[in-house]
Amino acid sequence: MTSVTTLATDLPQWPTESGPYVALVDASSSLEAELLHDYLDEIEATANGPMSRFNLPPSRRRRRYTHVDPSIQERLLREDDPLCVPLRVVWLPRERDGVRRVELRDMLIPGDPRDPNLLQQQYIKVRHPDRVRIVVGKPARRSDLERRWNEPTGRTLAEGTTLGEFVALQAWLALERAERHLRGLRYKVPKFLTEDLFWSRPFQAGIERLATQSGKTESSIRQRTSRYLREIAAQHSPNVIDLVNAITSTMIRTAHRRVDYDPTELHKIYARAEQTPLVFLPSHKSNFDHLVFQHVLYENELPLNHTAGGINMNFFLIGPLLRRAGIFFIRREFKDNEPYKFVLRQYLDYLLEKRFALEWYVEGGRSRSGKLREPRLGLLAYVADSYQRGIADDVVLVPVSIAYDQITDVSAYTAEQRGQKKEKESFLWAIKFIASLRRKNGNIYIRFGEPLAMSEQIPRTLDLDAPEGRLALPKLAFEVSTRINDVTPITPVSLVTMALLSKPHHGFSADETLDVLEPFLQFVQERNLPVAGDITLDDAEAAMATLEQLASNGVLHRTDGLTKRIYSVNQDQHLAAAYYRNTVIHFFVPMAIAEIALALGFEDDAMLESQVIDRAVELRDLLKFEFFFSPTEQFREEIATEIARYRIGPSGPDDPVIVDLRAMWPAKSPIVLRPFLEAYLVVAETLVFHGDQPLTTDSLPSEALRMGEEMYHRGTIRSMEALSTALFASGISLAQNRGLLDGEPDGRIEFRDELGAILDALNAITESD
Repeated sequence: MTSVTTLATDLPQWPTESGPYVALVDASSSLEAELLHDYLDEIEATANGPMSRFNLPPSRRRRRYTHVDPSIQERLLREDDPLCVPLRVVWLPRERDGVRRVELRDMLIPGDPRDPNLLQQQYIKVRHPDRVRIVVGKPARRSDLERRWNEPTGRTLAEGTTLGEFVALQAWLALERAERHLRGLRYKVPKFLTEDLFWSRPFQAGIERLATQSGKTESSIRQRTSRYLREIAAQHSPNVIDLVNAITSTMIRTAHRRVDYDPTELHKIYARAEQTPLVFLPSHKSNFDHLVFQHVLYENELPLNHTAGGINMNFFLIGPLLRRAGIFFIRREFKDNEPYKFVLRQYLDYLLEKRFALEWYVEGGRSRSGKLREPRLGLLAYVADSYQRGIADDVVLVPVSIAYDQITDVSAYTAEQRGQKKEKESFLWAIKFIASLRRKNGNIYIRFGEPLAMSEQIPRTLDLDAPEGRLALPKLAFEVSTRINDVTPITPVSLVTMALLSKPHHGFSADETLDVLEPFLQFVQERNLPVAGDITLDDAEAAMATLEQLASNGVLHRTDGLTKRIYSVNQDQHLAAAYYRNTVIHFFVPMAIAEIALALGFEDDAMLESQVIDRAVELRDLLKFEFFFSPTEQFREEIATEIARYRIGPSGPDDPVIVDLRAMWPAKSPIVLRPFLEAYLVVAETLVFHGDQPLTTDSLPSEALRMGEEMYHRGTIRSMEALSTALFASGISLAQNRGLLDGEPDGRIEFRDELGAILDALNAITESD
């Protein structure tokens, strides 16, 4: 027999506390049991007290025992106070370049390197003994375990479970923590949801309450909630985590140059997770977002987030893979399903209580226009409720911006904005998405906004359903979105597309592109706005490199003329170009609004600053469903600052505003706001066309597309990017907010005329430029 000491250079240290001892052996095979008992034989010869040994139901593979061995309970009920010591065998992947991880080539060999079958275990023990480890979990006295078992509150096992069953669960959990120290934090995963969550006292008490309220039997509610927990919960597998990261690494190398982020900042944020649960709230630009962010966590040896995903992503092959890599799936609609809501709340409670990091997209779904969408409050409300009920002392929300030079998804977004239906997620859809990553899309950028502590935003005693508390969650979500926008980097691609769309029917050389960009670059520098790390657009060569990137992916058309190379937006790619422009357009909106507010009063020689700011506030209200604005008073200060940049002569509150037109030109507002205002005008014309007929939000987008096509070809609107269902949606929300969908023909006409006057001022700016 091979001595256990030959298996590894560092056998675990036996606890120094005196006995008696209860050794709890977690073995999934006869070989593991042999190794563990050999180890215990060596320990027992010198141990400071007698030892009893018991086999636990194996925590890996299918359990052979229905119940915990009753003899464990019998031993624990003796009058002495033994020290319970759990132990198990851990199998490690091969070490390559000083790192132990599963790689794609390992997947060609059947089985899990971390959970080999008996034959593979025998082979590894003989040929690779460095891959075998014995771990000893943190011990605990019987008296301490019994005290915790008897606690009427907390997440202990429900009434009716024995002390032996509770001790077995605590042994498994202790071994998971010990194994995590050996394997690394990236494999911190909840493994015993059935025992630690489903059979806990809070969960079972909730089942009793649901049964009483619904008039159904506890057994039927228990079966239903058990099914829902399996449907929702992530089921992390270290083997799949390694596999998915290997695939993700390959896709990143194929489609992108690199992922640009600050590891120091990431580790600083995660340092807070030792005491407080983290909730990462990223922007959502691509289906690639989740994989990229998980890859970053993986490469930094950090625990992977539990990421909420729509149930539509739980399809053949891909769904199980994503579930085992950390995604938990949620139904789109479950408003009246009380058992489902209960299970989801309990699952989130459990993750927060155990300080597993959560992640979901604050926008709910991917942005089709490039801008950050309005935040959704669903999961945030659940987490706030958990915090207020004391599940966690605090919760830290981390705004995250995930940005790209270019993305593969943009062609699908363009089609959807033109009225095509979204392609249903399926295995074939996933294969096509992966295949589309063969083209080069530049860099990926991950930036972290300033975290928010929920304790500083929402008091525990605040009633979120009362009038004084109803705005607390929307304000919190709004602040998260604002902080995401604040750190989103301005990329060369976003600026170049902004220049090209300034005159969508014309082409530009590299030099001409720089001329259009000059005021925007100056704007960025003056305000010290965040930029991509390698942004260089100060010479024609750098601009041409960015133009070539866009041309290679079909967004731009390149014409090699006799004297210059000219780039123009391809006929069907205006929405694709607008997508990249819109990712950073929020930085330029206050400036553009100030320009229009000034333009609306050019003919008024006695225009006061307060009047200009009032006009700007009216424009802010018009665009409130489109952009995230500062609070009103802060916004007024921002506009005053913009006015001061152009103002000449006396600048007192009673002095008329006189502006230096040369400082304003070339005008930026037509480039920034024209598509949005023209899209709103299309919606207004559609409403006017229907007179006093009530309309629904379902029918309007398709009709607005038809109206928009007509208006564009008649020359009423100038921007092809305005023909977008994503932009129409904001205009429809504004009209609905004003009560215009119910009829109100006069209100509809006023809405159209208001937009027409603003666009007339915008056109005047353009023609004067």
